[in-house]
Amino acid sequence: MTQRHRARKRVGEVVRTLVMGLWLPALFLAGILFSYLPAFHHPAPHHVSIAVAASPAATARLQHQLDVAAPGGFTLRPTAGAADARAAVLDHSAVAAYVPRGHRPLLYGAKADGAAMETVVRQTFAAVAGRAGHTLAFRELVPTVPGDASGSSLLYVVLACVVAAYFMVITMQRAVGFGRWAHVATSIGWGAVTAAVAYLAAAYVVQVIPPNPLALLYLFLLTQAVSLTAYGLVPFFGGFFPGIAITLFVLLGVPSSGAAVPVQLVPGFFAFWHPILPMGNAADALRSVSYFGNSQLLRPTVVLCAWIAAGATLILLGYLRHQRRLAQEAADQTMTEYVPGPPAEDPTVMLPEPVALAPHQHHFGDEEPMLTGRVTDPSGQPLPGTTVTVIDPRGRQLVRTRTDQNGEYAATGFSDVAAMIIATMPGRPAAVAQLLLDPAAPVNQNLVLGRPAS
Repeated sequence: MTQRHRARKRVGEVVRTLVMGLWLPALFLAGILFSYLPAFHHPAPHHVSIAVAASPAATARLQHQLDVAAPGGFTLRPTAGAADARAAVLDHSAVAAYVPRGHRPLLYGAKADGAAMETVVRQTFAAVAGRAGHTLAFRELVPTVPGDASGSSLLYVVLACVVAAYFMVITMQRAVGFGRWAHVATSIGWGAVTAAVAYLAAAYVVQVIPPNPLALLYLFLLTQAVSLTAYGLVPFFGGFFPGIAITLFVLLGVPSSGAAVPVQLVPGFFAFWHPILPMGNAADALRSVSYFGNSQLLRPTVVLCAWIAAGATLILLGYLRHQRRLAQEAADQTMTEYVPGPPAEDPTVMLPEPVALAPHQHHFGDEEPMLTGRVTDPSGQPLPGTTVTVIDPRGRQLVRTRTDQNGEYAATGFSDVAAMIIATMPGRPAAVAQLLLDPAAPVNQNLVLGRPAS
């Protein structure tokens, strides 16, 4: 290999390493700039539903005035009277209610729908009334709790649950000895803890939402929608799984949630995702149970449960796919004595590369060994300095190490693989063993080298 060829190869390796290391930060950069900025920089109303206690003719005239002031911004709904208009706000079927009263028309608002929304509605209707020589009166029907002056605290409650659920999936990928179903059980348990902590903090410590135990249910459903779906994506997308999960649940989830800026004020692209993604449905459900008497809960409940069902389906399909792969690898290696262990995890970008460890020198927080063993001669005496190599079914070296003064070795970071362990020492016949390396079941494999050749 020429020096120029080696230099090109080295440059290629550096570029490849940079791409693999920087694609996720680049996704965050692009997502924040091209998702959050377009969604939040210029809130404008789109088809905001307003209940109007007026005749059809008066409603039509008012609609025309609003279309001139904010084209496509408001949709008026005639009601039988002021009581019905107020009821539409209270049951969350309208954002505000307008009651003409001569020179002093009355607007009913709901700050619980978002302070930004209430401000836009008040300003628009005040301008329309002013052009007619009238003065708009305003009454608050659904105020937020005193701790949530901006009406946007729901964003931080649901975002805390989303981020906690996502990072639980990320960190648990490093857990050695945890099978697939142990991961699912952890997801459920952690989801319950997350929901309880978020609810207690929001309702009782910081006091940004009214206490209502039903909020616990929807916070828990949100954690499961995120964690089970994210975990279900792992075997199918491998190294790209974090980017897909982050895009769905954070980069698209936050601007389309309606928790920061009401969904009727963001561009149509984000409004489209609002009834689909978990975060927006959780925010709608929490707003309903907190301020609107548990109305309009059917769609958020169904969608969150659908995400949970989708995640469970992905996990099951990943398990079946994984079992077929293990069976094929076992058949290829003719491992007739292999007995399958518990279900194990598929490799992801978050799993460490296979590495050698120092036997018996593990501290809290270190990687636990997945493969350990001792190399001896036929009389049982340890053989320090023996080279131990682990290769996969394709002959690719996974890790190479040497035994310590006690003849022991250790390694970790393997995904599920039918591997071959080879122990070699100059002057002695090699020892070979075939076994399945499984993160859910650490293996101890001792090897015996033959006597030195005479």
